[in-house]
Amino acid sequence: MSVSQSADMLDQLRAVIPPLFDYPVAVGVSDPRAPQPPVMAGEMAHGQRALASRVQEFAAGRAAARQAMAQLGLAPGAIPVAADRSPVWPEGLHGSISHCARLCAAVITTGPQSLGLDIEENTPLSEELLPLICSDAEQGRMAGPDLFWRAKLVFSAKEAAYKAQFPLTGMVFGFDHIDLNLDLPTRAFTATFLRPAGCFAAGDGLAGRFDEIDGHLVTAAWADKSLLKGA
Repeated sequence: MSVSQSADMLDQLRAVIPPLFDYPVAVGVSDPRAPQPPVMAGEMAHGQRALASRVQEFAAGRAAARQAMAQLGLAPGAIPVAADRSPVWPEGLHGSISHCARLCAAVITTGPQSLGLDIEENTPLSEELLPLICSDAEQGRMAGPDLFWRAKLVFSAKEAAYKAQFPLTGMVFGFDHIDLNLDLPTRAFTATFLRPAGCFAAGDGLAGRFDEIDGHLVTAAWADKSLLKGA
């Protein structure tokens, strides 16, 4: 891929993300294959133990996040890694970072909402992963020739929903903890908790949207604690 093609893809990614959220967000994007600015002091505790490719992805994510900070008129700040490997955002910010082989993006808000963003290659989910990602009910709703393509979308949407809930609960759980219902015509989804999780009661749901650019899925979810039954 040429430099211009990579730049075009990043421009598409930058444009497609904000409409996925119900709230104003700042967006930064980067190409994890390209040289990245040095990470800031205090950010490398995780990266130093990783393979070179992971360090590159880590740096790309931090670079994208600092682009988003600049959009908000903020000075670039360090984003350390917590013990659970989640990003520690500067006070007053909430955000999410995602990357795949060719794309990396970060979203940030100064509002109270918790955000989740996921980027995946738009390829079919492997058959052996299907029962691990999708319940029988979810598979039934997606039955048809596009099952494994839609299952990959469910995977990405559940990843985004998980990222959105984690800052509020600190809970690690599996794909079977939420039921994911796709609305393909509107490119939206709802992730409903089947069991309680911190401030989330069973039956609470996270809203989300998805889009596709140049062979990649982009999914977004958000959580506003004030609207939850379990809050």
